[in-house]
Amino acid sequence: MPKVPFVNFPAQFEEERAELIPLLEEVFRRGDFVGGAAVEALEQDLAEYLGVPYVVALNSGTDALILGLKALEIGPGDEVITPPNSFVASAAAIVAVGAKPVFADVQADQNIDPAAVAAAITPNTRAIMPVHIAGRPADMMAILALAERYNLAVIEDAAQSIGTRLNGRMTGTFGQVGCFSGHPLKNLNAAGDAGFLATTDAAIARQVRLLRNHGMVDRNTVVTWGTVSRLDTLQAVLLQFRLKRLDGVIARRRANAAHYAAQLDSRAVIPVGLPGAFETFHLLVVQVDRRDELQTYLQDEGIQTAIHYPVPIHLQPVAAEYGYRLGSFPICEQQANRILSLPIHHFLTKSQIDWVSDRISTFYDR
Repeated sequence: MPKVPFVNFPAQFEEERAELIPLLEEVFRRGDFVGGAAVEALEQDLAEYLGVPYVVALNSGTDALILGLKALEIGPGDEVITPPNSFVASAAAIVAVGAKPVFADVQADQNIDPAAVAAAITPNTRAIMPVHIAGRPADMMAILALAERYNLAVIEDAAQSIGTRLNGRMTGTFGQVGCFSGHPLKNLNAAGDAGFLATTDAAIARQVRLLRNHGMVDRNTVVTWGTVSRLDTLQAVLLQFRLKRLDGVIARRRANAAHYAAQLDSRAVIPVGLPGAFETFHLLVVQVDRRDELQTYLQDEGIQTAIHYPVPIHLQPVAAEYGYRLGSFPICEQQANRILSLPIHHFLTKSQIDWVSDRISTFYDR
């Protein structure tokens, strides 16, 4: 294993093993693998954690976005504004329902710029999809004001931001729909793909529950064309177990980020977030010069890093049909050449953070 791994799943398993294994064994003893009481219990716990009346468990964060858009009746001819610096799933979900992704540039903190959103609104715009990048909240007050002014829906991509708050309110609870991922790399992580959708709208929750299970109200009655996006019971049990630990995980990540901030070379810039933001550090993204050289150097020193994401969505081959080009979103593009994600997982030690920080300084002082 590297001196400083980007993630540490073995350490997580060893910490949880004694309590977790009996819970998973019980699922096998019951033979209860799809739906049922465990999934319902997870939904209730997540709803309580987020402070919303309805949560629907699904098999991925991507499906949460797709089914959320469908429940909002967004489809062909509609436009949805979203940032170009997210994981491709954000825009792909828009395309999957037949709508058009319209990109808007970002601010210094990597989150979508409300002024750019306003400039991108057309008569065909139906919704805004902010993405809370890296566990840092987008400017939801400004986005909600735009949505109200232009009668737009808001569907939050909160895949990276479970537990993140802005002015005391959880991300994923500002809009009509909030979409979360339980992918293994997330702060609340399953042992495979998982996701869920949060809403305050009973009709949306009811529709998504239908859509996730073939549109069936019972085994013999189908009322709408749906799909299969059920969360496996094993994943539900695991997520419910880990939800109880989530605040502790977040606290450790925040402590690690604070230690980085105190130790990092000034040439590794941690952007400043919004006032009133409680960040959860799914990722710790710094902006640096000579990024690719630095990443190679750190790898040689036993430090794993990542880039989220080196090629913005609007410059991907699949997005060529939308007519964007290099220079369309200059802030996003500049950041894409400078961003580097450092290890931030909750099993890092202070000495490992010191080592990463020291190696970055050494690189620039050579």
